Amino acid sequence: MHRTRIKLEAVAFTLPSLLLTLVLGIYPIFWAIRYMFYEYAGYGTPKFVGLYNFERLYRDERFWNAVTNTLVYAGGKLLVTLPLSLLLAVLLNRRMRGAGLFKTIFFMPTVLSASVMSIVFYVIFNSYNGMLNQLLQQIGLSRGVEWLGANYAMLTMILIAIWGAVGNYMLLFLAGLQGIPRDIYESASIDGARPAQQFFYITIPMLGPVLQMVMLLAITVSLKGYESIMVLTQGGPFGKTDVMFLYVYKMFFSVASTTAEVQQYGYGSAVGFAAALLIGAVTLIYFYASKKLNSLY
Repeated sequence: MHRTRIKLEAVAFTLPSLLLTLVLGIYPIFWAIRYMFYEYAGYGTPKFVGLYNFERLYRDERFWNAVTNTLVYAGGKLLVTLPLSLLLAVLLNRRMRGAGLFKTIFFMPTVLSASVMSIVFYVIFNSYNGMLNQLLQQIGLSRGVEWLGANYAMLTMILIAIWGAVGNYMLLFLAGLQGIPRDIYESASIDGARPAQQFFYITIPMLGPVLQMVMLLAITVSLKGYESIMVLTQGGPFGKTDVMFLYVYKMFFSVASTTAEVQQYGYGSAVGFAAALLIGAVTLIYFYASKKLNSLY
């Protein structure tokens, strides 16, 4: 009787999460897989078109532009975020004064809403009366820069993405560093190893498993990111910041009152499937390349 009660309680606790996963996670996937072979605008009767959506996707310059922008956005973010996160983790791992405060400050962007912070960044980077341009004009360095214009929009998006991600990966690296015994560093110091040598021959190898996990997480998150871009530029100007999943989003929903995107659920499903395949391919390439890291630890 007692075991039956425990089983019923377990089912009662897991059933809501299971239902939400099925309704909000599993069902939409099968829905999209079905409709990517149809022409469907959200109303009327879906029209079966076979592989036409994928033929259209192959010729779609906007999609391939979004793919290119995604790779630039993700690459720029990763090249700065990962080394900076690791550097901050190493510094904070030295038990410096005020380390707890710095951890809180760096991690805070992770828990803040991306939409809310994007609005704050709009106030900062607005080309006409933004706080950054006002500061640059006051100190005489510039008459104003179009941070959200065609020349600097992608750079601005990358900087915002770096700001939002550094704290999260820093804490993951810090957790890994705290698992490395300090006796190893003390022994290396006695043997005459310099800090740089300790970092490359002790820290990096022993941080190998954590480094692999963080890199995988960072790659997938960077390739899927679009929230700040949607709020700040809606993919503009002239498609300069349009990324894959923002392009998919536009197929289903309107991102701004000034846009005249027509909802295309069938084609959007095909675009989403192709984007998922591209991310899966990049992930597999990373898994293959990460095997070389196994020799570090």
